Amino acid sequence: MTAAPSTSVRVNPLGGEVYRLTLPNTASAPRLARDFVTSLLKVSRHLGLVDDARICVTELVTNAHRHTGTPLIRVHAAVNRKRVTVTVTDEGGPLTGTLDALPVDPEAEDGRGLALVESLALAWGTRGGGPRHPGRKVVWFMLGRPEPTS
Repeated sequence: MTAAPSTSVRVNPLGGEVYRLTLPNTASAPRLARDFVTSLLKVSRHLGLVDDARICVTELVTNAHRHTGTPLIRVHAAVNRKRVTVTVTDEGGPLTGTLDALPVDPEAEDGRGLALVESLALAWGTRGGGPRHPGRKVVWFMLGRPEPTS
């Protein structure tokens, strides 16, 4: 028997809400994460962000599924009036160095994920789990309207 994905809601200190989804690391995890983020954005009236968010969360969850042995993948989405920030956390080993979008080989069939996230997101990045969770790796992206520059 497989447990249903768990979800929870918290208040976002920047305004809005934070939603959490915990998934087993299976081939269906990217689709479930994509559907989760899509639903949140539609309900919060961020329809213009849906396509980019679907692509970005799919890439990050697919990377966690393919490249780690983590039993669980956690997806957190912080949604407010202007922006959405999505984090994908795995326990597939500590972050060693930084993850960068690598130059894309036009002949390769894969390897474009982080470059795609970088091109679509206002910002993105990585961090380790810190001293309490040294085996965790967190990759995040932010979508929304850019702040006006003066």
